[in-house]
Amino acid sequence: MSAEQSSKILILWTSGEKETALDMVFMYAMNSLIHGWWDEVTVLVWGASTRLAAEDIEVQHRISTAIEDGVRVIACRRCAENLSVTGQLEELGIEVFYTGEFLTGWLRSGDKLLTV
Repeated sequence: MSAEQSSKILILWTSGEKETALDMVFMYAMNSLIHGWWDEVTVLVWGASTRLAAEDIEVQHRISTAIEDGVRVIACRRCAENLSVTGQLEELGIEVFYTGEFLTGWLRSGDKLLTV
């Protein structure tokens, strides 16, 4: 990757579908690091994905593995509060904070964004 290209990607995960989480979000995030496609990979849990992350054991395992392997996983605190799952997400090692300003900064930065 050339110096002019961003080496960071944010995967904005909003889908509540388990297949999307397993066969796209975390598959791509993990392979991105393994194969060196991106130097930094961040997954933002937002919207419907919040409940899935808090409740599904297989998805939770994938999240934990991704974090252990270097993927940064963050979540929208407002979404977590609305669903009363803040504690569950934090127990998984997910950084939970109000993400509006973070996302706005990312969008303005020109770094890459993938939405699912």
